[in-house]
Amino acid sequence: MTPQVTETNIDFIGDIHGYADKLEWLLCKLGYENSTGVYQHPDRKVFFLGDFIDRGPDNPGVVKIARSMVEAGHAYAIQGNHEYNAVTFNLLGDDGYLRPHSIKNIKQHASTLLQYHHKQKEYESDIDWYKSLPLYVETEGFRAVHAAWDQKSIDILNQESNHGILSDDDQWHESAAKGAELADAVEKTCKGIELPLPPGKSFSDKDGTVRHDIRIAWWQNPKGKSYEDMSVIKGLGISDIPFDSAFDYYKESEKPIFFGHYWLKGIPQLQKPNVCCLDFSVAKNGYLCAYRWDGEQTLDNSKIFYV
Repeated sequence: MTPQVTETNIDFIGDIHGYADKLEWLLCKLGYENSTGVYQHPDRKVFFLGDFIDRGPDNPGVVKIARSMVEAGHAYAIQGNHEYNAVTFNLLGDDGYLRPHSIKNIKQHASTLLQYHHKQKEYESDIDWYKSLPLYVETEGFRAVHAAWDQKSIDILNQESNHGILSDDDQWHESAAKGAELADAVEKTCKGIELPLPPGKSFSDKDGTVRHDIRIAWWQNPKGKSYEDMSVIKGLGISDIPFDSAFDYYKESEKPIFFGHYWLKGIPQLQKPNVCCLDFSVAKNGYLCAYRWDGEQTLDNSKIFYV
């Protein structure tokens, strides 16, 4: 069932991607101690924002640390797109696996699979654990999601899942069915919001692929912005195109929100006084980040910790 979070002494931790050593360093920096094999703090709990796996050197180690904390009551967790992808990579549908075993998809999950070699039961148990994690959590004081808070998508997840948990195979199958309402809601929540460029406009990504859509910084007010301004990825060469897509951006009056996913660069800092992204590219020589939250509704850059 969806975790009932009532505390206001929570340390939110962003994408870890298999870097167990950095996770331990960050937990120690935050004052957590490994007692009887489980990291814990006398006064605080961790909230993991997903993407435990893929890319790094010790994916099973990260899951062991996080899962043991959650199961012992010292942490909460939501799933990221990499956990969602891992589940669908292992779930069969009518036409094969829900996440096709293409070269691209296998490559993305390869480091995790190799590190679970000779640990099949552990891998299957961790897949089952991912299935139990919600896609988002909302309390009176905060919201937490892996990639994007789109209220319409959250409402659909409330209606068509167990308050954000895909609790049976039918829901998982529906979540992977192209064009299904639930699939679109999961896509936005786990992977972000994409919007089309105006007709005839495009850009080439780092791999030379021509793109006609951008993944937007959904927390920004689009007024007076260009498509370049509104894109999470910069340097696309589309700063001359005024942004004209209507969407409901995350207002300054809303409760604090914590998320990851976007591979931000530079020194970790807030996006807005109520918006905190905690993915600063640990798997690309960046930082593993946390925000030490004590119930405040106006967030503070001095409460971001990183290693």
